[in-house]
Amino acid sequence: MRQPTIYLPHGGGPCFFMAWDPPHTWDRMQAWLSALPSTLPEPPKALLVISAHWETAEPEVTTSAAPALIYDYYGFPAHTYALQWPAPGSPELARRTIELLQAAGVPCTGNAERGLDHGTFIPLKVAYPDARVPTVQLSLQRGLDPAQHLTIGRALQPLRDEGVLILGSGMSFHDLRSFGSPRALTASQQFDAWLQTTCAATAAERDSALAAWERAPAARQCHPREEHLLPLMVAAGAAGADRGRTVFSDTVMGAVVSAVQFG
Repeated sequence: MRQPTIYLPHGGGPCFFMAWDPPHTWDRMQAWLSALPSTLPEPPKALLVISAHWETAEPEVTTSAAPALIYDYYGFPAHTYALQWPAPGSPELARRTIELLQAAGVPCTGNAERGLDHGTFIPLKVAYPDARVPTVQLSLQRGLDPAQHLTIGRALQPLRDEGVLILGSGMSFHDLRSFGSPRALTASQQFDAWLQTTCAATAAERDSALAAWERAPAARQCHPREEHLLPLMVAAGAAGADRGRTVFSDTVMGAVVSAVQFG
């Protein structure tokens, strides 16, 4: 059965695995991530994750059969740097991803050394705690051109019919300096309303609006730098004609954060 594509929030650092103040800040997001596998049409054969935390000059894909973890967060408790999520990689999916992108005229290479960063292993440790689903990570392309990432997503559409779940991992609000402020709440509400309407539109309308996302209400207030939004473009591109719908939304640290599913 065809898998959907999903743009999900990955939280703040290792937030789901440590004490937080206030203590229930991430509970609803964690509960949604935990339930995510049960909402799919069937268990995925593999996961392809586009994380906000890996950018390369041209797209790269992890090819290791046993990818390491990259603890790319700073200032958190010592135990969060010992978290484990030993999911296997999938050299086969990596090769297929490269093949599809190159066939679409998008240069892509494999990276045997790169591991899985926290934009991948932190939410997936919640969703798939047994770490059995083969997982491959695809980088964002430096320059963060939204149209290019929509193109990347379109090229990956066939994977959905091959049992692969495509996940764009970021945050729909990512202005770290304004979390908790009235400004963050107002801006995130405005941007989230635009995001929900845009993702629910026809593919042509959606892609046109996403390519011009900076014109959205409060766009740059919510994303001073857009690396946490660009995984959405890949998920939307891979959606084809499938319209999006909001499958999770919460106010976290004073800002609205949402997840969108296509298909």
